[in-house]
Amino acid sequence: MKEAYIFDAVRTPRGKGSAKSGALKDIKPVEILSQLFSALEDRTNLDDKDLEGIILGCVGQVGDQGADIAKIAAVYHGWGDHIDGATVNTFCTSALTAIGMATAKVRSGMSEMVIAGGVEMLSRVPMFADKGAWFSDKEVVEKSHFTHMGVAADLIASLEGFNQTELNAYAAQSHQRAAFATENGHFSRSLIPIKNKEGITVLDHDECIRPSTTVASMTTMQPIFGQHVSPSIREKMKDRYPQLTELKHFHNIGNSPAMADGACLMLIGNLEKGKAMGLTPRAKILSYDNTACEPIIMLLGGQMAMKKAVKKAGLTMQDMDLHNFAEAFAATCLKYQRDLNIDPNKFNVNGCTMTMGHAQGASGAMITTTLLDEMERRGVQFGVAGISGGAGLGAGIVIERML
Repeated sequence: MKEAYIFDAVRTPRGKGSAKSGALKDIKPVEILSQLFSALEDRTNLDDKDLEGIILGCVGQVGDQGADIAKIAAVYHGWGDHIDGATVNTFCTSALTAIGMATAKVRSGMSEMVIAGGVEMLSRVPMFADKGAWFSDKEVVEKSHFTHMGVAADLIASLEGFNQTELNAYAAQSHQRAAFATENGHFSRSLIPIKNKEGITVLDHDECIRPSTTVASMTTMQPIFGQHVSPSIREKMKDRYPQLTELKHFHNIGNSPAMADGACLMLIGNLEKGKAMGLTPRAKILSYDNTACEPIIMLLGGQMAMKKAVKKAGLTMQDMDLHNFAEAFAATCLKYQRDLNIDPNKFNVNGCTMTMGHAQGASGAMITTTLLDEMERRGVQFGVAGISGGAGLGAGIVIERML
């Protein structure tokens, strides 16, 4: 079995996922992907003849993002007809699922060089635009125990005994870390500015970061997810979690993930093919894991998958020099650090999806890319990235920087 390596990684800035004010709202998803394809060509001298396939995560596969955007973006860009394209949806874990699939293809020998990542333009294809049965069909909602993710986060906070101040303090720290990293160029290696049709740069930084966020500034923010708790879900929570004395609501717009636009691509292949293309790998993919947890609490899948991925790599959580965990609300981050005894100075050191923005189908690749950038900047060896998704899905990946 061959090893899988990351030869390069590029991402867009994350724009606000707003049809009114997002900086990327007027640019088609295929065009954003095309600009990233061009960036890979420029940075690696990539010839499309050396590329066998593209696997992209995308949650809202309708409208601008429908009809297998992975394949159509390659055609739109002008790449060869031989390139395979697959678009996958595992909710917020989609991009990491795509990376896992690419890794499996390379390791098995099915492919030598592929692109994996994700795209999501929430300003153009809003969340729930696909009208999936999970959340739109009353019978399916009931039988599948559909729960709003913000309610699941409040459930975790209530069970874990976190208070409002702790959650807000984490969020404020994350915004400040992301702002510091931006100001000091920590994202510059992989960040590709996006241009409009006239060639004018419309966004060159992550638009969702709020540098002025403090615990004090968050004190007036009211919890927003109480209205999403149905009587049926409340009863199911009591049944599944009898230790829950009261479902309290803590999460507000400040300590919840910011919806975003963006895309991210990774060039993944085996060492022999990379050498033939004149490439030097940036990292080796040591292990990958997909898993799922109980669907009402939902947001523990990422933590579970990261723990399993580290074990698969023959390492421990304490061996990890950096942890990039998608910030599916503040409570999940505090629980991860506490459960796994993680040094806060190794956890989301440059902020993450709460502060930099959550482009659902792309986030898993984005957090892996920013992890790799920071590992290289610090000169450390091991890193783990992971993300939780709808219905309890989780994904995790361990990478080793090439020394």
